[in-house]
Amino acid sequence: MIKVPRGKLSISITTFGICVLAFIALLYNETISSLSSSSLLKFKTCSRKTPATAATTFGNIVDKNIEEDSDEVEEDNKLEFDPDICDITDGKWIFNTSTEPFYTDSSCPYLDKQVSCIKNGRPDSDYLHWEWQPDDCTLPRFNSKQALRKLRGKRLMFVGDSLQRGQWQSFVCLVESFIQDDKKSMKRGAALSVFRAKEYNCTIEFYWAPFIIQSNSDAHIIGDPKQRILRVDSVAEHAKHWLDVDILVFGTYVWWMSGLKLKTLWGSFSNGEEGYEELDTPVAYRIGMKTWANWVDSTVNPNKTRVFFTSMSPTHTRSEDWQRMDGIKCFNETKPVTKKGHWGSGSNKQMMNVVVDVLGKMKVPVTVINITQLSEYRIDGHATVYTETGGKLLTDEQKADPSHYADCIHWCLPGVPDSWNQIFLSFL
Repeated sequence: MIKVPRGKLSISITTFGICVLAFIALLYNETISSLSSSSLLKFKTCSRKTPATAATTFGNIVDKNIEEDSDEVEEDNKLEFDPDICDITDGKWIFNTSTEPFYTDSSCPYLDKQVSCIKNGRPDSDYLHWEWQPDDCTLPRFNSKQALRKLRGKRLMFVGDSLQRGQWQSFVCLVESFIQDDKKSMKRGAALSVFRAKEYNCTIEFYWAPFIIQSNSDAHIIGDPKQRILRVDSVAEHAKHWLDVDILVFGTYVWWMSGLKLKTLWGSFSNGEEGYEELDTPVAYRIGMKTWANWVDSTVNPNKTRVFFTSMSPTHTRSEDWQRMDGIKCFNETKPVTKKGHWGSGSNKQMMNVVVDVLGKMKVPVTVINITQLSEYRIDGHATVYTETGGKLLTDEQKADPSHYADCIHWCLPGVPDSWNQIFLSFL
């Protein structure tokens, strides 16, 4: 019988014990890591950007607020974009002159004078080069050919007010240069405007319904908000134009914000306008949104039609909101606000909560294009005095009086609405 020396046996047992303990520790760490990623981060499995890809995408970006080295590390750790898990509202605007806008207000023939700021004499152009990037993932740049492929054989319609019209014009301009002149057309109407891409058998349309529900200010705009009356119980006259549309993008906010109370009416305008009742604006907004939601739930087939809602577009009419005490509204602003979570007086959270509440109770799923927070930073992106009023460009005298004439509601194009469509396309 061969005896094993005691010293060697002791070493073997010790080594074995250490290995067992190490293996248990490894399993424990793997379990904790797995729990952390699933229950805390709640991210799906995503591939991270390789250093080469990250350099290609972000290498030439100049961030005016954060040092370049820290940006490279941060971007390298970002996840590929997934609309189900990426918080699009949490991020920052990054200044990038390495890429040009997809279009200009001279190259795209479909832009209104109201939003053609450079053509109207705006002297600065930095506002064209800010790109929105979420903190936790990489938002892909708008891909015009991909957008057209997704729309093949479909109707896309933007419905709402002049802000939605700006988003529609942005989308058209983002894709139209990739279509031959003889294979595209535009038909503008008082209520319905249609851009057609013949090669893709698709249309990109805009339907004018500033309140979504009906009002006495739909066909002929009533300038005095106190004279506007809303028929909060009906969308029938508008909704007949929404039938058989494959992708509907609704949005309305600014037109509701014309006072603490609104004149509302139940029943037909043909019966007279004397039976109106004044309601608090959020109350009227909720009733109108419920009327719209009931139409969607009772009419839209979610297997055929996708429904989106663009959140409120912020206004920037009070420079004190971003600590510019000597400022004149958004006039002469050339950079975004950099304070994280900036929220000005031009965005009403009570009104925003109405949309959240109504959408949350709907049967038909509605995807929110949440553009409010990211647009809040962009005090530099508005048309200001480089716009029109009453169908005519501002005169030199009017431009010299920005306190009265600066438009801090509508956005220059190219500009901020292009980022809205960048987000919208990522959800399509």
